[in-house]
Amino acid sequence: GPGLGGGAGPPPPAIVSTYLGEDITFYLSHFKDGKGEGEYIPKLKTLDLGTHEVLPFDVPAEDRNRTSPFPYGGARFEFRAVGSSQNVSMVNTVLNTIVAEKFAEFSDRVDAGEDIHDIARETLNEHWKVIFNGNNYDEEMQQELTDRGLWRIDSGVEAIATLTAEKNTALFQKMKVLTKEECESRQHILHDHYWGTVDIEAKCLVDMLNQHIIPSVKAAGVGPLSDLEAAVGTLKAAIAEIHAAEDSYKAAQLARVLRLETMIDIRAVCDAAEEVVPANLWTLATYKELMFLDQHTASTPETEPFFDE
Repeated sequence: GPGLGGGAGPPPPAIVSTYLGEDITFYLSHFKDGKGEGEYIPKLKTLDLGTHEVLPFDVPAEDRNRTSPFPYGGARFEFRAVGSSQNVSMVNTVLNTIVAEKFAEFSDRVDAGEDIHDIARETLNEHWKVIFNGNNYDEEMQQELTDRGLWRIDSGVEAIATLTAEKNTALFQKMKVLTKEECESRQHILHDHYWGTVDIEAKCLVDMLNQHIIPSVKAAGVGPLSDLEAAVGTLKAAIAEIHAAEDSYKAAQLARVLRLETMIDIRAVCDAAEEVVPANLWTLATYKELMFLDQHTASTPETEPFFDE
């Protein structure tokens, strides 16, 4: 979830909508309005790679919208709002629990004599607002979805805190998946992991400032030296405040401010220093050197390894 990576930016924003695509949206729209009940037959399109080695082949016509947190990609849904370093086990537990609870509700209603088509139409009409086939990165569209009343939490820290919300613990207990105490323990662990990660990053930045950036600025005699030295004190004070927090939730809240506000501001000061310090005095690798490593390294007879046969 958003929090370490810059808020609700790419991948998909923190607004839980689903992309269905034009075909299945059209089909479901007619179904919920009572205009048809036939089988949904997904369309296909031919993909031609333009090579002799690979013949043209058919693929589902639905394009999985990469801006959507929950796109339909032809015979499957994808949940794309999981962080790249995040363990998917808890995510799958939540998704499967939600689906199981809802299917159990449908089953009970059918067993009680209700028509499955009526249940489906009622559900579609009640939740149609979650379907959005547009660009989720568009800020105007994000506001539109928010105004619809879609669930939105831009902070990963606050999203974690909802794990122990009454409706959520009631769901897990009803489905015999987790107890309230187990939800609480997982929430604590997730918050601890969050602020612990920020703690490591902040201490790393302190080392980079003390061991590289400040010495480089001093050696060059140019750059925002006083601001950099003040930044070290700011970081150390923020780290100490996190460690003194009353609980893991408060520590995570403080860590989020440190990571997404304080450290971003300090990064700007470091960038200003890099702009003016001569390259031969800058001891950290630059983006140019990292991205074009082959053009910035060379072997000479004196540096090449010698192996005695």
